[in-house]
Amino acid sequence: MDPSEVEKEIKKWFASESIELQEHKNEKAHFHLLIKFPPGPTGHTFNISMPKNRNLVAISSGTRVDGGQQKNMNKMRLADKRAWISWLHRIRMTLTQTGIDWVVHLGHENGVRGIGPLQAFNVSEPIWIDGLSQNELMQSLRRLWLAKLSIIHEIKFQFGPGNRQPGPVDDWGKKGSVKKQDKSNQDNIVEGDDSGGFGSGFDPSDWV
Repeated sequence: MDPSEVEKEIKKWFASESIELQEHKNEKAHFHLLIKFPPGPTGHTFNISMPKNRNLVAISSGTRVDGGQQKNMNKMRLADKRAWISWLHRIRMTLTQTGIDWVVHLGHENGVRGIGPLQAFNVSEPIWIDGLSQNELMQSLRRLWLAKLSIIHEIKFQFGPGNRQPGPVDDWGKKGSVKKQDKSNQDNIVEGDDSGGFGSGFDPSDWV
């Protein structure tokens, strides 16, 4: 299938599942769609794109950690460094065991990157065109959503419900690319990344 046919099929599949989508302008992709999954008020934003010069569809989603939870992470990190390192190791292992691709964004401190609290995490998965089907697309979305949900539950269990205020994400810098979701559409500990990006350096043309 050529890119226009791929886009048409994907839109048809989402329509059959009553999943609304928005088109996102992206010069590096044949098409880039934003969807809410699962459908309904608890859904998170997912990016569906087909990078130019690649024979695949990339699916990704970012999650921003609540500011109150970040403060509690800092308390653990300063009071019991071993407990903090163990918890962070468990998060990384949980994500690795899902079989998906992932990135965690840790806070910066005194000019040193990656030593602060967990500020955000991204999950992603490619589907090569020769394996693309409605079933594979929807199953990939389910895998990514369940991976996000497992980390959200881990954060809530260990660090409480938070204060419903988005915490900082140092890796995203001052670009202002992270948009706030309607409060009625977000879980009380996370905020979805609606920017259409993948952390600070995601480039669909560099997808591996």
